[in-house]
Amino acid sequence: MAKPAFSIARIDERIKTLWPSASPTVAAQWAIDCTVRVLPFFEQEYPNDTRPRQALAALTQWMNTGVFKMAVIRTASLDSHAAAREVGNDTPARSAARSAGQTCATAHVKDHAIAAAMYAQQALFRSALPELSLDLVASEREWQYEHLCELIRVSPADAVSTDK
Repeated sequence: MAKPAFSIARIDERIKTLWPSASPTVAAQWAIDCTVRVLPFFEQEYPNDTRPRQALAALTQWMNTGVFKMAVIRTASLDSHAAAREVGNDTPARSAARSAGQTCATAHVKDHAIAAAMYAQQALFRSALPELSLDLVASEREWQYEHLCELIRVSPADAVSTDK
């Protein structure tokens, strides 16, 4: 069974609805939490390459101190993306490193957190057998939505419905 294509452009409509309520630090924490779930794909394959983990540390430092240094954020983000490029093939490790790079960039632009979440979904998609990949992504998408609700402090049941 061939695996269908996975697009990181498909954003959960529920996330889009909640997104304006997410502060920059909530977005950053959400991106970190999404990425940490898939970072083992990279770290198990490349245990001596700490660039993706350093990207998360750079973002965490900004969150803890409030000190924003564009050079630090940009370097850490781009280093994580370089690690992803060095992986080469479309693998879970590559998607996890991309997720970390996007997570770090959240310090600069809040919307990078959404890309981080999408790359986390892509990592899971790429890790699964074809017959399980779509269900795994759906489960992750649900976790991401519920976790964002938790961080924003809104019940998923109380969140604005996108159903028409």
